[in-house]
Amino acid sequence: MASIAWLAMTYLLGAVPFGLVVGKIFCGVDPRTAGSQNTGATNVARLCGFKFGVLALVLDLLKGLIPTAVAMTFSDSALFLSLTGLAAIVGHCYSVFLYGKGGKAVATTVGVFLALAPISTLIAAVLCIAVIVKSGYVSLGSLTLVTALPVLLLISGNLTYSLMAVVVMALVFWRHRENIQRLIRGEEKPWSKKKHQEHTTSDDSLD
Repeated sequence: MASIAWLAMTYLLGAVPFGLVVGKIFCGVDPRTAGSQNTGATNVARLCGFKFGVLALVLDLLKGLIPTAVAMTFSDSALFLSLTGLAAIVGHCYSVFLYGKGGKAVATTVGVFLALAPISTLIAAVLCIAVIVKSGYVSLGSLTLVTALPVLLLISGNLTYSLMAVVVMALVFWRHRENIQRLIRGEEKPWSKKKHQEHTTSDDSLD
């Protein structure tokens, strides 16, 4: 029962839509109704400014990092820790506070794996940033990150976390399915060309 209660609390923390909170508090904007109509950090940065986008990103990262790091203080079960991380990520993607809607889970995923396997996560993050800088597509960098994670974890010997990362990769790819379709069609808009514009078809991935 204690484990179930912990996972439920972790889900609820993950479900807090920090992008919406930041948008409303700091610039009086509901990101669900403006820009790309997405509560992620990319849309918040576009609507409210870069620093508020970073704030939303950090908060989304922390709601994955904190419960996972706390769980590590009282459990060494890789399965339980994996379930804790998944609870935060699923909460972000399918928030009870947003009636089952949510973000694409990249920032929260980074937070979870920073606690579980910091070196592998940092390497994956560097690859993500490199792809974004090179291509201009946040979505492509995000997909690179979640694709690299299970490989890096497997190489480092973290089999259980690698299997978890495969599940997370599948979820993130599913949440990015529209971005993937636009990338294939050549219709995805690079961040550098649209950061000061409002688009309903955008590259919002860091949420």
